[in-house]
Amino acid sequence: MKKRFNYFYGDQAQLFAFYRTPKAFFQSDEYKDLSAEAKILYGILLDRVSLSAMNEWKDEAGRVFIYCTLESIQEALGCAHQKATKLLRELEKAGLLERKKQGLGKPDIIYVMNFADNLFSAFKSDENHHSGELKISTTECLKSSGNNTEKNYIDSNNTNPILSADEDVDMDERRSYQQYFNEQLCVDALYHDNPYDRESITELLELILDTVCSKRKTIRIAGDDKPLEVVKSRLMKLDHSHISYVLSCLKENSTQVRNIKQYLLATLYNAPLTISNYYQAMYNNDHANGLV
Repeated sequence: MKKRFNYFYGDQAQLFAFYRTPKAFFQSDEYKDLSAEAKILYGILLDRVSLSAMNEWKDEAGRVFIYCTLESIQEALGCAHQKATKLLRELEKAGLLERKKQGLGKPDIIYVMNFADNLFSAFKSDENHHSGELKISTTECLKSSGNNTEKNYIDSNNTNPILSADEDVDMDERRSYQQYFNEQLCVDALYHDNPYDRESITELLELILDTVCSKRKTIRIAGDDKPLEVVKSRLMKLDHSHISYVLSCLKENSTQVRNIKQYLLATLYNAPLTISNYYQAMYNNDHANGLV
């Protein structure tokens, strides 16, 4: 007999933990030949990269590595030993994975490669190819759209806690990351769904870009200095729902915030961890009031 599941209501779909497989794997021609199972495995391994970064699992060159045995891959994907081996080799062939044998019965050291590097290179190449075209940034578009008289929840100030005054900014790198986050966060959809928060969304995007492009070794989050790579990895996982969540937090916050950019950065950094509890509390409240 077919098992009956309940429908989703409201934001209930946000209550669960997910492995994050990059959208680029399904949208970019760069990865069109990669099998669906290999894409899923990459998402599982990428999740472990975040844990390794938090635990300071790095080699002498500062590169984050993970441990993941064939047995754990078999268990996660429900596949045989031969299939797990084939998928690892497929990722290696695509340049998305490197393995370093340790011998003596120890598990391989695995380096999960940054999938976005190829996308950034392709974007830069395409940008050079169309160098004669007029390019307008998101910020410029907003400036030309007129003043927003609705409440703006982000104070614009000249104090940037991420980029120091003497820090050189690689504009090609910044544009590449902007292209990535415009797609990853579905920025156009955010503007459409939140017409009165357009400036706030742009400020959040700029703060994310400042952070991932920073040359500092550490970034201060809620009073603690976190390794840049840890912060960068967390921000790269943000999606449309996390930005909507942050906007909701800003609207509901009634306390005075002294350093708005530090507050926003901490909220963005913690969003993947706190969003589930937030929507669970909303659901519990609605359920208690007979709304669902």
